[in-house]
Amino acid sequence: MKQWQKKVATAVMAMATIGLIAGCGGGDKKAAADTIKIGANLEMTGNQASFGQSSANAIKLAVDEINKKGGLMGKQVSLQVGDNRSEAAEATTQMQKLIDDGAIATIAPDTSSNAIAASAINSSAKVLGISPTGSNPRVTWDDKANKVRDFMFRSTFVDSFQGKVMTSFALKQLNAQKVAILVDNSSDYSKGLAKFFEEAFTAAGGTVTGTEGFLQKDTDFKATLTKIIASDPDAIFVPAYYQEVGLIIKQAREMGYTKPILGSDGWDSAKLAEIAGAQNLNNTYFSNHYAVDENNKKAMDFVAAYEKAYGVKPDAYAALAYDAMYMIADAITRANSVEPEKIKDAMAKTENFEGVSGKMHIDERHDTIKGAYIMTYKDGALKFLSKVEP
Repeated sequence: MKQWQKKVATAVMAMATIGLIAGCGGGDKKAAADTIKIGANLEMTGNQASFGQSSANAIKLAVDEINKKGGLMGKQVSLQVGDNRSEAAEATTQMQKLIDDGAIATIAPDTSSNAIAASAINSSAKVLGISPTGSNPRVTWDDKANKVRDFMFRSTFVDSFQGKVMTSFALKQLNAQKVAILVDNSSDYSKGLAKFFEEAFTAAGGTVTGTEGFLQKDTDFKATLTKIIASDPDAIFVPAYYQEVGLIIKQAREMGYTKPILGSDGWDSAKLAEIAGAQNLNNTYFSNHYAVDENNKKAMDFVAAYEKAYGVKPDAYAALAYDAMYMIADAITRANSVEPEKIKDAMAKTENFEGVSGKMHIDERHDTIKGAYIMTYKDGALKFLSKVEP
C-alpha cells in the first residue's frame, strides 16, 4: 500500500472509531442532539478497497465543507464509517450497526452486490441509503416485489444507460461490429451490465461473438482469453472491477491482442494502470461519471480541494460519494427535518441537482438521470474523450 493510502486508511479508521465512541455514555445524549449523524457503509478493505477509500475521503471532505458553512439546520454533521470488507454479508452487518448507532441517513456501499444486500436493512429500518456507484437497477428496484425500494437511492447513472452508451461508442466511434464479452459471474454489477450491453448491441445490429465468465479474485485469464480471441471480435467488452480488469488487459496484450478493449465505471481506479501496465492501456475505453480534465468549474473546484486534502486526484468513486453526501444535505435542507421518512420524501423529489458529476434528477424508480463520460488512456494517463447525455 502506498504511503498516502496508509495515511488515508488510518485517518478514516480513526474517524470511524471516533464515531463509535460518540454513541456511548450518558453524557453524550446532549452531544447527539446537537449533531446530525450520517453513516457510510464502504469497502474500506478487501477486493474493492480502492473504491471505499476514495469514497470515504470525499465524504469526509464534503462533511468538513458543510460544517465550516454552519452545518445543517444549525447542527454539525457527524460522520461514522463502517468497513464492509467488500463482502455482501458484512455490508448488511455494517448497515445495521450504523443505523443502531443513530444514523438518520446513510451512504450505502459502492458495489451493487453489497448495496443490494444492505438495502434490506435500510428498508426495514426506514432509513435512507444512497449508493454512490451501485449502478445495477436492483439497488433501487425490488424485482421480486416489482416495486421501488422506497428508502434506496443512487448518485450514479443506471447500468441500462451505461450499456447503451458503450454500444453507441463501439458501433459509431470504433466501427466495432463484432464484440466478445468477458463477465464476472460473482458480481451482480458485471452480470447486469453485460446483459444490458448485449441487448443494446444486438438490437443495434451488432454481433456478440462469444461470452466467457470468470470469478472475483481469479488471476489467470489466459485460457478464457484464448477462447475470446479465437472468436475474432473487433473489440472485447469487460464490465468488471479494476482488480481483475487490470490482469485481463495485461494478459490479453501479452497474448498479442491489440484491438480495443472496452469497459465500464468499475475500471476507474489509479490501481488499474499499476496492474495492467501503462502501455497496455492504450486503445482501451470505458464509460464513467466525470472527468478530472473536463472544463467544469464545479468539478475543477472539487478536484483542487480533494488534491489539496489528500495529495492525489479524485477518481469517479470520490466524485459520486461527494455528490451523494451533498444530495443528503440538500434533502435534509429541503425537508427542514432530521426525520428519516421526510428526508426520504425530499430525496425522491430531487430535481436539477448540480453535482460534481453533472446536473441530475431522480425518477420514479429512484434512478439518477444524468450524462456519462467516455474515457481513454494515453501511456497510462486517464483522458476525457467525450460526453453522452441521456
